[in-house]
Amino acid sequence: MKRLGLLHDLIPSAKLFGVLLNPKFPYVQDQLDQLEGAANAAGLHLQIYNASNPAEIDITFEAIARDQIPALIVAADPFFDTRADQLIALAAQRMVPVMYQFRQYPTEGGLMSYGPDLLDAYRQAGNYVGRVLKGAKLAELPVLQESKFEFVINLRTAKALGLTIPSGVLAIADEVIE
Repeated sequence: MKRLGLLHDLIPSAKLFGVLLNPKFPYVQDQLDQLEGAANAAGLHLQIYNASNPAEIDITFEAIARDQIPALIVAADPFFDTRADQLIALAAQRMVPVMYQFRQYPTEGGLMSYGPDLLDAYRQAGNYVGRVLKGAKLAELPVLQESKFEFVINLRTAKALGLTIPSGVLAIADEVIE
């Protein structure tokens, strides 16, 4: 999984990464399987943390500090997206580098994100709706998938965490917030 690889590129000495999952999210097992496959292929290990309510997120960050987890990946989940402020604040308070899915996080003070470009996805959806409104039959239209992904880094947050972003990581970022 690309997000794990980018986080490892940021902290190449780390062999253990935390993963925050919502066990109530329907696609949690798919994400976990992908992350475990990527970790195994790279010789890395994952420590899984589960949270499905705000109190469990707080408890998770306490455990991450206690377990001395060097960095965290927040799984894609609408619940976590609604808790962005809490996640970003706890990561800053506990000095944990965190990789998120959407650019919303680093623009609001999180460290990094890698995920689908939502503006491009909305554009694709609009084109799709336009085709339907012009008479195209749904059964004849292709299934669309995200085709454009973006990698965003917040350098202010990196500095606050005491991190130096390697030049190779900076070079592949789609956006660097200074």
